Amino acid sequence: MDDDGRALPAPAVGERPPIYALPEHTDAHTAADYTLSARAQARIADGVPANTRRAYARQWATFTTWCAESGRIALPATAHTLAEYTSQLCEAGQAPASIEQAIAAVRTMHRLAGHTGQPATESARLALRAYKRQRAEAGGRGQREAPPITIDALRAMVSACDLDTSIGRRDRLLLVLGLALMGRRSELVALLREDVREVADGLEVTIRTSKTDKDSAGETIAIPRGTHPLTDPVAAWRDWLTVLDQAGHTTGRLLRRINRHGTLGPSLGADAVNVIVRDLAVRAGVPSAETVTAHSLRAGGATVAYAAGVPVAVIAKHGRWAPASPVVLRYIRAVDRWRDNAMRNVGL
Repeated sequence: MDDDGRALPAPAVGERPPIYALPEHTDAHTAADYTLSARAQARIADGVPANTRRAYARQWATFTTWCAESGRIALPATAHTLAEYTSQLCEAGQAPASIEQAIAAVRTMHRLAGHTGQPATESARLALRAYKRQRAEAGGRGQREAPPITIDALRAMVSACDLDTSIGRRDRLLLVLGLALMGRRSELVALLREDVREVADGLEVTIRTSKTDKDSAGETIAIPRGTHPLTDPVAAWRDWLTVLDQAGHTTGRLLRRINRHGTLGPSLGADAVNVIVRDLAVRAGVPSAETVTAHSLRAGGATVAYAAGVPVAVIAKHGRWAPASPVVLRYIRAVDRWRDNAMRNVGL
């Protein structure tokens, strides 16, 4: 766990594997008792999302390079080294979220190498706190968040899809499922056709694994039928199903690439989802369209649900957030600052 109690990832395959220090008195144990096979190391590494492994590996490589150039020891590093490195990242103008990730990556690699609790992070975090304050005083903003997509914006974006084409039908389903599922990009692109089932009340969508489902137990999310012809999840599903049937894709990935000739290919990539959503936001004239991302659909789902009176616990469960996730609370505060505004009825 890191300083905030979050689970920390193992390195990727081919990177430094977990190392468990031999005890001082091995008695009946030998070195073999503390050895991991390559296959075991691979499975341990694969227990962490690939994006997280890549990000931490990148941060660790940058840190070790800096230590080598600065004449410092990277493993185990001292608290002074981490604080100085953090200060250097601040001087370089890196985003606070990126610096937070760098600190977490350094701590992770130390833990996996048997140096639990090292290096101490208090000085590094104080330096980062000062940097955040300086950025705020200079007119900078905190971590930029993708603006939530409202129902009106969703309908405008669906209207921008050409529903007479395969691409338009796919994009419509992507938009509607993204908001209705409060889906992460990774969850959307991982969906199989057989993961979606039409039932009397709407759709049942199986999410086989997610960020908060560490053991991949899976969860089935219920999506009710819609009331608007453009954004009804069932109508969007049926229209796309027709396209898949005509192309002979009776199994396999649900959301697929489509070339300029209309031929369906492999699964969409996560980056492609971002591009599609932002492009449709721009075409639809959505406010701040240039900052819209796929996460805007997930944020939008939580925001419109809370505005409609859905309890926070139900939103968190539906969107596969941890019960006390600060992310959900941010969406709620965004609604409350207008709904429960102190100046609303004072007569200004």
